[in-house]
Amino acid sequence: MRRLLTCLLLILALPVSAQIYKYTDANGNTVFTNQPPEGTKAESVELKPINTSTQAAPPATSSEPRLSELPQNPYQILALRDLPNEEALRANNGTFSVGVTIEPRLGPGHTLQLLLDGKPYGARSSVPRLQLTEVDRGEHSLAVAVMQGERIVQQSDTRTFTVQRTSTNSPGRGK
Repeated sequence: MRRLLTCLLLILALPVSAQIYKYTDANGNTVFTNQPPEGTKAESVELKPINTSTQAAPPATSSEPRLSELPQNPYQILALRDLPNEEALRANNGTFSVGVTIEPRLGPGHTLQLLLDGKPYGARSSVPRLQLTEVDRGEHSLAVAVMQGERIVQQSDTRTFTVQRTSTNSPGRGK
């Protein structure tokens, strides 16, 4: 096994140690090649060592805190708005939008996720205006969570509201 590994490493090192030759062709052009041509005088070219550079990690002078340095609740304000407190929310097709008040602004790598009746609802967003569609009539609970990947960074208070939709059995609806 060691011999095989050694042979493989030597084979991989061959192109690195290949010789370069320089000659002038019949048209007067200078040609560089790894195989000297037959019948033409070629001189060996000594290559200088390749310049290499290693890139060090940037110093941690960023003004943004690391995840481990974030406080337990990095947002001083995280709340839903545009939901009625006392009366029902009228949405005949079950579609409405809610706003999110968040201070400070949403941090890098953070997204907003609605939680309808305790379950994630809809796609995550970085915009503080979220839409709900085809929500059934009746009482529901809604909260918003700030997510980083699959982890909840912070969650708002849960708001309870009632969706009022026109019944398909309503006598006011035509046939």
